[in-house]
Amino acid sequence: MLGKIAFDTIDALSGELCHLSRKIWENPEGPYRETIASGACADFLEQEGFRVERGCFGLPTALRAEWGSGHPVIGFLGEYDALPGQSQKDVSHKEPVEEGAYGHGCGHNLLAVGMAGSAAAIKREMEANHLTGTLVFYGCPAEEVLTGKGFMARAGAFRELDCALAWHPGRYNRASYSVCTGVNSVKYHFKGKTAHAACDPEKGRSALDAVELMNVGVNYLREHVPMDVRIHYVITEGGSAPNIVPDRATVWYYDRALTRSTMEQVEARMLKAAQGAALMTETELEVEALGGCYPTLPNHVLGDLVDECMRAIPQEPWTPEEVQYAREINQNVPEMWEESVRFSLSEDPDTQLHTGVMPIDHDADYGSTDVGDVGHIVPTTFYKTACYSIGAPGHSWLVAACLGRSIGQKGMLYGSRVTALAALRLLTEPELVAKAAEEWKASMGGRVYHCMMPDDLAPPIPQ
Repeated sequence: MLGKIAFDTIDALSGELCHLSRKIWENPEGPYRETIASGACADFLEQEGFRVERGCFGLPTALRAEWGSGHPVIGFLGEYDALPGQSQKDVSHKEPVEEGAYGHGCGHNLLAVGMAGSAAAIKREMEANHLTGTLVFYGCPAEEVLTGKGFMARAGAFRELDCALAWHPGRYNRASYSVCTGVNSVKYHFKGKTAHAACDPEKGRSALDAVELMNVGVNYLREHVPMDVRIHYVITEGGSAPNIVPDRATVWYYDRALTRSTMEQVEARMLKAAQGAALMTETELEVEALGGCYPTLPNHVLGDLVDECMRAIPQEPWTPEEVQYAREINQNVPEMWEESVRFSLSEDPDTQLHTGVMPIDHDADYGSTDVGDVGHIVPTTFYKTACYSIGAPGHSWLVAACLGRSIGQKGMLYGSRVTALAALRLLTEPELVAKAAEEWKASMGGRVYHCMMPDDLAPPIPQ
């Protein structure tokens, strides 16, 4: 049976995989600082016989691990950075390990380890059955700031692949045709002239006025953009005291949309708002491009494959203790829990943890992931398995409270099995790889991927 050796391997490695995921959960690290997590994944894959490159693509915490030869070349996307302010013990009430510190509120402790475990398991089945092909695990830093894979792509990553698989912890078991928005990050710096705001106001040129006028213009712009556009901003510098005309001010914007072309159109209009604000206030404008990521590009061939694999693999049942713990988590967000149970189509109104497989996701997703960059380079699919309570909102302490425990680990091991079976089918059914490539080419429509990271922008690597 296809996958038996891989599944047996995941079972045999399950203790080590759970230990590694817990180690990363206990040592949450911010973007470009994931030394413990990347080191743990690299050590594990070296132990499993992979050829591992550490600190590649110009990023100290990026890694590339390879095994095998020839085509197809299957990529496994691993992520391991944590989120600021999400520090949390594994208890069902909010209790940070350290107030304001990083924590795994998105499940990347499971993501990196689960994908590494899949690659190791597939290797053993390939060896036993003399299968041809190449496995490449990419350890990708800084997904939470949506730039890690962009910097890696700029340095040449991912182009060697025939297909890429991107699993992620979630609240449901679900394959996806969904499009996540792309995002672009820009800081607008205004420079004016300082003056005494009461005695010499006419001599001042307020940079803060320019920021506020730009924000007014962009807020009016919201009525005249496509429905999928999202724009958010913060003022990062606005002056030092009310009686001093600010000579420097900065506003930092994200804009998102479901296509890169829409993003570019909106960005051009935002620039005009900034230029107009500078003209009105007689200030100077400097635009600092910080890069971003592409929208995801769903591949139906690969999405269908993952859905079939999910339905072919039994999910390990939740224990009464796990259900009770999830109930305690969900009691913190009763309205979201009720909505999630309805959305899951569960026949049990007391569902606390998802069981079964949801229909393939067709809905637009207004969050973003730098998996979109990979999807514009090679055929890629993005999918999730249930790793936390059904009511827990993403990027929250409630998610973090589940991901260091058996709830998260069970979801990780199920995701590893799904990934392993999907990859083995790609290795043994070349027509699937060909169909995925044909669909990808049609979806690109002749477009070519251009990295959104400016050529002169260096990765923000901590010193």
